[in-house]
Amino acid sequence: MEPKFILGLLVLFIGERRQAYAQEIFGYCTTPDENSGTCINLRECGYLFDLVQRGSVSTESRQFLQNSQCGYRSGQVLICCANNRRLNQQPVWGNQGQTQQPTTPRVFTSNLLPQPPNCGENFNDRVVGGVETGKREFPWMVLIEYTKPGNVKGHHCGGSLINNRYVITAAHCVSAIPSDWQLTGVRLGEWDTTTNPDCTTEKNGRSDCNARFVDNAVVELIPHPQYPGNARDQLHDIALLRLRDPVAYTEFISPVCLPSLASQRDAGFLGRKLVVAGWGRTETNFTSNRKLKAEVDPVPLSDCNKRYAGQRRTVTSNQICAGGVEGVDSCRGDSGGPLLLEDYNEGYSNVYLAGVVSYGPTPCGMRGWPGVYTRVAAYLDFIENNVRP
Repeated sequence: MEPKFILGLLVLFIGERRQAYAQEIFGYCTTPDENSGTCINLRECGYLFDLVQRGSVSTESRQFLQNSQCGYRSGQVLICCANNRRLNQQPVWGNQGQTQQPTTPRVFTSNLLPQPPNCGENFNDRVVGGVETGKREFPWMVLIEYTKPGNVKGHHCGGSLINNRYVITAAHCVSAIPSDWQLTGVRLGEWDTTTNPDCTTEKNGRSDCNARFVDNAVVELIPHPQYPGNARDQLHDIALLRLRDPVAYTEFISPVCLPSLASQRDAGFLGRKLVVAGWGRTETNFTSNRKLKAEVDPVPLSDCNKRYAGQRRTVTSNQICAGGVEGVDSCRGDSGGPLLLEDYNEGYSNVYLAGVVSYGPTPCGMRGWPGVYTRVAAYLDFIENNVRP
């Protein structure tokens, strides 16, 4: 059983609500004594966990522990643990049924992009078909706000938070909108668009609520420079949105991982299960007030091209085709919203942004007609070259 002192210490960390010395940038941090570290759970950091277990902690040690706080994940405070003193752990590979070898993540030179395990909070349950998500599921998902004539505001696309200042969405959500619309903001921490905060009643009769959603203004639109506008093929359909205010991560708002593993860079993910999620909103209609998710199977590009040839569309290796099951498609999500992959690396199970919802058949959810997604791994250089602190 966890010592009561540890619980008290974690409550103290949360209750402080002040800026700690150790600041996390997607897994990387600096300890209070100026060593490079990794932002992890207290139990994984041997020397700090031993310090807590002593039961009596000096004022100096308590201050060091407080200043070592570097983040917050799954209801747990994270500690900046010096890399040369971190516990050695054997990897646990989830429920894959076979031993897997860890694959090396791409090292982003900017250090501003998400690195597991501090991104991509895991799925609640795996399902087939469009069903409601849990209230806290997919905390990186955002609704994109448009200001229309008469100062009327509406949310008509989705996106994914990738760090504390940037959201990824589809370029067509930026460049192919009505001329009298302006993309003005994003909404984070949303689940049910009809309530604020979002609450459900538990079996014991108590109300369980999320924090209130957060609206954040968009100050820069960065569509891919080769996006062709309204061309049929919708190549390079990806864009970045820079937010005015840095995002504070919470249990309800946190970034998704980018597909940085070697096994994800050139993959079409055939044979894997992917998940598309959103509120069912596009530029012209919507289907749900609550966030939805659905499992979709990747489709070979050759099969996808055969299907879309009659519409004079060509699908390239920079895109992913998935779905094609009647009634289960990206119409259950948003334009610009995420196509997600659960993957494993160094003992962590995280969710990666495999694709961005681009286009599909009309009506959506037609048997044999997969949806087409921008393959995010093909655009890591575009992303890295355009993010800044």
